Order: sequence, then structure tokens, then C-alpha cells
Amino acid sequence: MNAQLKIIQIGNSLGVTLPKEALAAMNVAKGDTLILTQAPDGFRVTPYDPETARQLEAVRAVMKKRRNALRELAK
Repeated sequence: MNAQLKIIQIGNSLGVTLPKEALAAMNVAKGDTLILTQAPDGFRVTPYDPETARQLEAVRAVMKKRRNALRELAK
């Protein structure tokens, strides 16, 4: 599915409206949280998943703690 999204003014911010088909495909509704991530070909919008967020925090903690070892492995 391809859809053109128009940027609109929402108070002092800017936003976009998503088509019903996109919301249904992502299984999200009003009040849900979406995550915007940068991808090699642009940006990706995905539903927020608490389990994924927990796993990412665990990975960040390991990366911070083992920074030197990871740097050596990257050589």
C-alpha cells in the first residue's frame, strides 16, 4: 500500500493523518503509540511494543558496559 500523507498544522506542531487501511494493517487505534525509526531507504513507522523496548534497553546496557570488548570485536 502506498499513500501520500499531507503535513498539517496541529496547534504549534505539525502532523500527518494516517489512512484507515494503514491503521488497520498496523493494528493500532487512537491513543496508541507509534515509533518512527530511520531506515536505509527513509523512515519506518511501527507500533510501539513494550517487549521490544525492554529488549532494546537491555542491549543498550550491555553495549555501554562492554563498550571496549565490542570495539575490539568490530576491528
